[in-house]
Amino acid sequence: MRASRKVETFSFLFSRVPVSFLSMNATQVMWPAKGVAEFSACEVNAPKENEVLVRTRVTLISPGTERAFFLGAPGAAYPFPWPAFGYSNVGEVIEVGSAVEGLKVGQRVACGTGHCSHFTIEPGACLPIADSVSDEEAVFFNMITIALQGMRKARVEIGEPVVVIGAGMIGLLAMRLAKLQGALPAVIVDRDEFRVEFAKKFGADVALINGEKLVEQIQAACAPTGAAVVIEATGFPEPILTALLVAKRFGRVVLLGSTRGEVNGVDFYRDVHRKGLTIIGAHNGARPQTDAAGGWWPMADDFRTSLRLLESKRLDVLPLITHRFAAKDAAQAYELLAQSAPAAQAMLLNWV
Repeated sequence: MRASRKVETFSFLFSRVPVSFLSMNATQVMWPAKGVAEFSACEVNAPKENEVLVRTRVTLISPGTERAFFLGAPGAAYPFPWPAFGYSNVGEVIEVGSAVEGLKVGQRVACGTGHCSHFTIEPGACLPIADSVSDEEAVFFNMITIALQGMRKARVEIGEPVVVIGAGMIGLLAMRLAKLQGALPAVIVDRDEFRVEFAKKFGADVALINGEKLVEQIQAACAPTGAAVVIEATGFPEPILTALLVAKRFGRVVLLGSTRGEVNGVDFYRDVHRKGLTIIGAHNGARPQTDAAGGWWPMADDFRTSLRLLESKRLDVLPLITHRFAAKDAAQAYELLAQSAPAAQAMLLNWV
């Protein structure tokens, strides 16, 4: 199958860089219809003088964004067919344009490109990967960045209790980053028992099942001060009520999960105004373009920081990998994604 239009990728400068499938045999993951994934042939350009040609080694499926677009969730409508909306790609440069400087053949790079075997891209949209960082570590760079910007905006201080609602990949990364910032304790909540146990193994100080006594359990875990920061990382509207309820007076509630849908039952006078809460919208695109200030950093800086955290071994992401698929078997991965299978955390597609 030949791709009928250009695919876009997010550069680390947060601009859109077109990737054109035109002349070289390649493969990609396509969504021909809502809830359907397939592995198909496509074609890709030779690089122009200011581009490089990259051969993909591994890609990571984004559990929130890709599921929303794959299933056509509210706020994520897009006409089908179209290429899978991935943005975490590790590849190897196999050809460079005549005007390219700073990248060479054989160099591994991280890019915000989707699930395809080859692509051409501008050098400014590539992040070189240190030799000490494996492909499977580096491919988390974008997921770390999403969690990182939310934790920066929360501005956690050493000793503050932090509660993360949602023990999916983003929530788990947010919890680990909160610990790096000095959260004490770092508490995580989920409705699924498997994910709660997974979170304990991944380093949560306290991991709680979402049940009838959740508020009391959170209060006990965060005693005596209460939850200074609550991170909503599920993407569903209902847990926002819980976040507002358990946040202490003058606390911060960070909406990290790209919540889609309306939130019913919020009494803003009771739940926000009287408590003096700060509610922070933490979409990954809500950033300054250049200079960092007060917890708000440009995307380019957070991408670099994510790779540096991996290089310095301050953040271990490998335990998050629960499934590895050959790229040609991508349909199996998206079936799990559609089911929101609790046992599925990070799912990788291998292209080599």
